[in-house]
Amino acid sequence: MHTTQVHPIPPLFDADSRVLILGSFPSVKSREGQFFYHHPQNRFWRVLAAVLGEQTPGTIEEKSGLLHRHHIALWDVIASCEIAGSSDSSIRQVVPNDLSPIFRASQIRAVFCNGGTSYRYYCKYTRAKTGFDAVQLPSTSPANAAWTPEKLTEAWRVILPWLT
Repeated sequence: MHTTQVHPIPPLFDADSRVLILGSFPSVKSREGQFFYHHPQNRFWRVLAAVLGEQTPGTIEEKSGLLHRHHIALWDVIASCEIAGSSDSSIRQVVPNDLSPIFRASQIRAVFCNGGTSYRYYCKYTRAKTGFDAVQLPSTSPANAAWTPEKLTEAWRVILPWLT
């Protein structure tokens, strides 16, 4: 059953952020935990830590620290939508997030989308406003089982040149 959900998590960024990674909309577990990629089966934190040569963070504070140390901003494309559970394929009635505060207050050089849904909605609603093209990365969702953690890590390495 579709229910209207409002994004409950504020964007994570600071004045030194250089890369913006965008998801689509938080999963049920992320909404409950009030932080990005909170479901233990999502491979986002393991993949990002491997790309950055760090240990996988466990706590919200450790995850935030990892992002800040490496100048990465994190948010989602969608501010509110109708969604069934956590299924990206069920998303409808999209209201996009306003990304302009991130771009105004930081040094974003590149935008990367975690999966096809975030990329499609970014292109549809946000690209013209930001003036930035985005790179679609393979989703770290466990639903994207065709991509092993090793393959994901290799693909996600494209963010590295933008961080220096």
